[in-house]
Amino acid sequence: MSEVAAVASGPLDRFFRLRERGSSVGRELVAGATTFAAMAYIIAVNPAIMSAAGMDRGDLVIATALAAILGSVMMGLLANLPLAVAPAMGSNVVFTFVLVKQMGVPWQGALAMVAFTGAVFLILSLSRLRERVARDVPETLKIGIQAGVGTLIVFIGLRSAGFVVANRSTYIAMGSLASPPVLLTLFGLLLTPVLVVRKVPGALILSIATLTLIGFLVPGAGARMVTTAPSAVLSMPRFPSSTFLALDFRYLFTHVFIVLPILFYFVCAEFFSTLGTLIGVTGAADLRRQDGSIPNATAAFATDATSSIVGPLLGTSVVTAYIESVTGVQAGGRTGLTPLTVAGLFGLSLFFWPVFVIIPPQATAPALVLVGVLMLQGLARTDMTDLLNAVPIVLTLLVTVLTNNLINGMALGTLSFIALHLALGRRGAITGVVWALGAVFVGYFYVAARLM
Repeated sequence: MSEVAAVASGPLDRFFRLRERGSSVGRELVAGATTFAAMAYIIAVNPAIMSAAGMDRGDLVIATALAAILGSVMMGLLANLPLAVAPAMGSNVVFTFVLVKQMGVPWQGALAMVAFTGAVFLILSLSRLRERVARDVPETLKIGIQAGVGTLIVFIGLRSAGFVVANRSTYIAMGSLASPPVLLTLFGLLLTPVLVVRKVPGALILSIATLTLIGFLVPGAGARMVTTAPSAVLSMPRFPSSTFLALDFRYLFTHVFIVLPILFYFVCAEFFSTLGTLIGVTGAADLRRQDGSIPNATAAFATDATSSIVGPLLGTSVVTAYIESVTGVQAGGRTGLTPLTVAGLFGLSLFFWPVFVIIPPQATAPALVLVGVLMLQGLARTDMTDLLNAVPIVLTLLVTVLTNNLINGMALGTLSFIALHLALGRRGAITGVVWALGAVFVGYFYVAARLM
């Protein structure tokens, strides 16, 4: 008897509809392990990024894993889709380097902002507003914001590893190739994309692990090596006491105009990331209905939104469905058993938190560069020979990375979009959402100028 037939009348089949979707328990377990291997890098990368905001790195490892566990379990049980959930790349960079380091928002206030946007996203997810927002934000602005964040991720990864340094004459320059840590980063920048294009399973986490191990032999600052020995390999998970329920909602409501553009970014980034991931993964799994609709889409959106409320309560930024779930679909995943398997593996990773804490920036930088490159792929979806598209996108991208500030890039991109369409008499292409966003950015510039 085949495994599919064996579970045909069992509770797992009835709940997850395994036979109906042509899957089996064994297939789902393999798919979950495959998805976990593709996204496990977040356990190392998210704490490395967010600890720069002044948060405890050990607690961030625990918060990252717990957020992934809770989100993936909810996705599996409520939506029954092969989508794994974890803290989002991009949003964690904006949280740390734009909100906290650039704008001076305390990380407790930044966590409150993320939780608030999660609540807004939940309202959108459960109402018809979801379709309106998806329709009214122009593709040009969405691509520009995504490309701006992707470029910022690349820059921050290279800078944190010392591969890009400050220079009095040219502002930025490449780090010295006589420096062993810079050479290690250079090796990683060549190794990581090779592993990815060769489709090596778990390429990013394998790259991080390899570079971390090499770091034990590479001299770093002072007399220390790039990678230092962990206090232990295995340890009981600790409670993230320094980040748990540390949100400061008072800051959110006393600085509304300053934080409004970032609130818009978090809501849009989460909304469109989830929408794109749902379309991509369910399409790859052949789960979409004949009319193109996505099964249990409302439950999936609500899961993402709820996860982004729970994540900040634990101490991490926006939590979202991962496009890496496609790797699990390719391995046969078709049901919610796949993310449940991912959740179980994240649970095991909690016992290795001392190892994740010692991973150096030279090991995570190449993974960040690859993530940034993948976020730039949206540029292929638009006609860059049309200045109506090219100017807002390029301004968003370049101003973001050159000023190290996403809000500046979003503002110039949005205002240029409005100006160009008005100049050509295409007022109808400027939706109410875009007009409102333009007003927010004008107000932001006014307030920011008064504060400087």
